[in-house]
Amino acid sequence: MTGQAVGIVLAAGAGRRFGSAKALALLDGRRLVDRAVQTLREGGCADVLAVAGAVPLRDVDARVVTNVNWPTGMASSLRVGLTAAQAGPWTTAVLLLVDQPWIGADAVRRLLEAMPDGGTCAQATYGGLPGHPVAFARSTWADVAGAARGDQGARVWLRTHPQDVDLVDCDGTGHPRDVDRPEDLLGT
Repeated sequence: MTGQAVGIVLAAGAGRRFGSAKALALLDGRRLVDRAVQTLREGGCADVLAVAGAVPLRDVDARVVTNVNWPTGMASSLRVGLTAAQAGPWTTAVLLLVDQPWIGADAVRRLLEAMPDGGTCAQATYGGLPGHPVAFARSTWADVAGAARGDQGARVWLRTHPQDVDLVDCDGTGHPRDVDRPEDLLGT
């Protein structure tokens, strides 16, 4: 399944609580957007899209698509990413948030391995709690995008389609915590 997957990094936000765009924040000398792109590539995504918005994303090892409506929330970035993915031959899209830099490539790999032919959705869990990344079959992209609202992103679709979501244990593949403030980048 890995050759048929596109990764989508949601990286359009301004990082209001953080004080600047998280995509450009450094962790161990690397921008969070670069870490996310690498995670998706190493996890098996054949191509990666990075959704920009509040700040331009330059020199990224991904196709950058811009969400001009980024102030409206994550839902608009999700729609931009999934729409851009439609232009490619991909059967699966893996969503990753730019502000979760400790998620490992093995989590992406596990999701892609869990997506059987005809599978609908695979979502990572940590300690039994659902999180990111999330993989969606192409057949769901329009519905996922249509259900997204404000900062809810794919959460609305996930909550209303639990029967279509395969939960995949990703314990031991990394840490799912987010970066909300600069001090969150200290320590691992």
